[in-house]
Amino acid sequence: MQKVVIIGSAHPLRGGGIATFNERLARQFQTEGCDTTIYTFSLQYPSFLFPGSSQYSTEPAPTDLNIKVAINSINPFNWIKVGNEIKKLRPDVVVVRYWLPFMGPCLGTILRIIKKNRHTRIVCIADNVIPHEKRPGDKPFTKYFVKPVDAFITLSEKVLNDLKLFTSKPARLVLHPLYDNFGEQVPQEEARKHLGLPLNDKIILFFGFIRKYKGLDLLLQAMANEEIKAAGIKLLIAGEFYEDKAAYDQLIQQLQIRDRLILKTDFITDSEVRYYLSAADFVIQPYKNATQSGVTPLAYHFEKPMMVTNVGGLASFVPDGKAGLIAEPNAQDIAEKILHLYQLGPAHFLPGLREEKKKYSWSVLTAAIFDELKIES
Repeated sequence: MQKVVIIGSAHPLRGGGIATFNERLARQFQTEGCDTTIYTFSLQYPSFLFPGSSQYSTEPAPTDLNIKVAINSINPFNWIKVGNEIKKLRPDVVVVRYWLPFMGPCLGTILRIIKKNRHTRIVCIADNVIPHEKRPGDKPFTKYFVKPVDAFITLSEKVLNDLKLFTSKPARLVLHPLYDNFGEQVPQEEARKHLGLPLNDKIILFFGFIRKYKGLDLLLQAMANEEIKAAGIKLLIAGEFYEDKAAYDQLIQQLQIRDRLILKTDFITDSEVRYYLSAADFVIQPYKNATQSGVTPLAYHFEKPMMVTNVGGLASFVPDGKAGLIAEPNAQDIAEKILHLYQLGPAHFLPGLREEKKKYSWSVLTAAIFDELKIES
């Protein structure tokens, strides 16, 4: 039996897609017969780095996972303690998530200590190597982190290319697996009743944390388009603000589109996710820059056609005309593509969505991890 340790966000941290991903990955390893433990953070971010309302989940702890709340991201003495603890466990594989250079010193130190057991192999799943919001120390922190890692998995071509600036170690691209742990799709009418939404309106969905690079401002400008207004399309915004809300309120007022919006801007708990995806006609990702997005596999799981912008790696995951439509990152083209989605209708995209989603398997990811490390699973 392989012994696997995953290092990264998990319950009781809510961590958005990363925590969800790590817990689902742990279940896949367990399904394959691996003894699996997640080491998560007792302190993930100091408050000045966390823009949301709370870092902690209100959902019950998963009963089927072994999660150790152990890592303090800003305490070097803790890094030594955790590193020694995992070193003594002698796992065959450590899977470490890397999404923010701030984590480089903490995770890099823990990994160096683990490597001293001369047994454990380390693979990093890199969400980002060059962050969306740049800060002093990004490059040296990432350089420090990559050194003890044996191999890398990236979830987009862009991150795979970015990684080459820091290391020549083995690396491969694996498609972000489906988020199939939020339950199954519910009928649209039931979902809308549950959320208190109009049953017969045309509703598009912007889902996830609201951050500058995700382009919600472009989508708001698109909602002011006269044809969008005439079509009666409404925008459901479901996700917590991770930056100043005032700029968006001002834009909404300036554009005079408040009556076209449905704002659900608190954190969306895991148990509610399926209702938001099921309630919408289409999922809109108007990003200004991106590597990959966890919203894409979420939309595939719930078989919702997407509109994504032609930035970073986004467009490569959504075949144009088959699983959705590709727009340029400007309000006019976004508006035109939203209108075209409705002209085609959701049913047009269903065969393509169902074909594409077959590629997004968790077993493909675990196989890639073992293969990169040349370990028999």
